[in-house]
Amino acid sequence: MQTVSVRTAQNVFIEYPIASLGDRMLAFLIDAIILTAYNIICYFVLTELDLHSVAVNIAIVTVPFLLYHPLFEILMNGQSPGKRQMKIKVVSLDGSSPTIGGYLMRWLFRLVEVFMLRGAVAMVTIAANGKGQRLGDIAAGTTVVKLVPQHATSSDAVFTQVESDYQPSFLEVQQLSDNDIEMIQQALAVNLEQGNIRPVTLLTEKVKSLLGIESDLPPVKFLYTIVKDYSYVTSHK
Repeated sequence: MQTVSVRTAQNVFIEYPIASLGDRMLAFLIDAIILTAYNIICYFVLTELDLHSVAVNIAIVTVPFLLYHPLFEILMNGQSPGKRQMKIKVVSLDGSSPTIGGYLMRWLFRLVEVFMLRGAVAMVTIAANGKGQRLGDIAAGTTVVKLVPQHATSSDAVFTQVESDYQPSFLEVQQLSDNDIEMIQQALAVNLEQGNIRPVTLLTEKVKSLLGIESDLPPVKFLYTIVKDYSYVTSHK
């Protein structure tokens, strides 16, 4: 099953499966029901108030209908009410939250894929793409994942959860980036899952050289310490 690594606030990467076409269709159906109910309520309210001008209808009915998905996805971190109910969300392929531009790009393509072409192209593209992407996702560099974690990549959340009284050993970790920590986590994963110590050994020497650190800690323990220190430092900025 295709998965995407999603970064948590503690810089832990959790594998989530790509949302199925069925989940996405059900989420769309839930959102459609909400929009239909909203339109019915608006109709009765406007009729009761005897407001039938074009401007009022555009402002109260058409605009909310068109902007429903991008507004909710921006405000609810990649979810519409239907997506939240189905426990799916929009993420970038690198696991980060999409930008506002990314959400808007998905929305622009949605107008064509879903509303003008009745969703046929979107369903075919999602089914054939392999990454759960419709054309709007491909353009925005996003996909939709199911929020049911498969597993934590090897910096195992256990090793990056920092105790309240934790004292970092290497404050030099401030010089590292999230990408550096991700690479360390991947090396630790290879060692943990395959017993291959070489990536850990090479990264240990590289990190020591980069940060100017002298340490007698074994390579695996050293890198786990680096990950914990980085988690502590970034969470206390």
